[in-house]
Amino acid sequence: MAISSTRKHRIALIPGDGIGGEVTDAAVEVLEAGASRFGYTLETTRFPWSCDYYLAEGRMMPEEAIESLRAFDSILLGAVGWPQLVPDSVSLHGLLLPIRKSFDLYVSARPHRLLAGVKGPLRAEAFDILCIRENTEGEYSGAGGRIHVGGPDEVAVETAIFTRRGVERILRYGFEQARKRSGRLASVTKSNAQKHSMVFWDDVTDEIAADYPDVTVTRYHIDAIAARFVMQPDSLDVVVASNLFGDILTDLGAAIQGGLGFAPAANINPAGDVPSMFEPVHGSAPDIAGRGLANPIAAIWSGAMMLEHLGETASAAAILAAVERVTAHPTIRTPDQGGTATTSDVARAIADDLR
Repeated sequence: MAISSTRKHRIALIPGDGIGGEVTDAAVEVLEAGASRFGYTLETTRFPWSCDYYLAEGRMMPEEAIESLRAFDSILLGAVGWPQLVPDSVSLHGLLLPIRKSFDLYVSARPHRLLAGVKGPLRAEAFDILCIRENTEGEYSGAGGRIHVGGPDEVAVETAIFTRRGVERILRYGFEQARKRSGRLASVTKSNAQKHSMVFWDDVTDEIAADYPDVTVTRYHIDAIAARFVMQPDSLDVVVASNLFGDILTDLGAAIQGGLGFAPAANINPAGDVPSMFEPVHGSAPDIAGRGLANPIAAIWSGAMMLEHLGETASAAAILAAVERVTAHPTIRTPDQGGTATTSDVARAIADDLR
């Protein structure tokens, strides 16, 4: 449910694999500080679903998992995957994708900007991009198969599926966000090469644009906008893309904002009658798991996006402001930013600032 009138929010925690538990703990510490300051309650329940769970049970989560999650107001996910133990194709399709598809979390919203004190790889320092990625169909529909497996005539087919309903609703969400921001929207395709699905996307964009005369629409091919993310990121605001293109662009967006440690994400069903899911987009980083080296900012920022979705807008804004006061401090930085602070050091500093 999107908003609780009792000011008590039931949150399902899925720490997952690798550093997922560490960054989830960090996020919860900050979110609890926000709850204390702004007068609401977070009731959290942890679920052990992960690659370890798969090795023990033969599946990433139990059969009744989706129904269990349905009772919550929101889901906070840490990280999923441990490829040395379980193939990514198993962990992804066994946990993350079923949650997105079962709750029809068709919006993946990912903000990209440099926080105070964070240095990115580009000369540009004043960009603020909101990527809106279609999250349930397109290139990740899972339609296809393999035949003659292992033989010289083996064939693999992967079919991208684009529905009018799916394309229209993600574009409308993007247009609404653009209307709230600068009134500029970039629609991403590869219609010069993909003459069916991507031309269809362009056609639907043109149809919907007529309902938003106050929004300026610019079409970009995926290769051209990838270059623009690097060369002129300040020229972009709201970017709407298909599942695959949005996935790639948001990793590029994370890179220019200082790294995956600063990249939050929201998986949203705007109807609000099911729990939406919030997650940092970094992986599980098995190589540093358990060492306190992970940057928790992406998880904390994801938590702030969750609070905003739940109607706790003042708390969400205060958390992000506290995050920026800490990132601006030269001595409270994790190793990925050249510092020596631990994951818990950063979380504690943000929570203390917030209090």
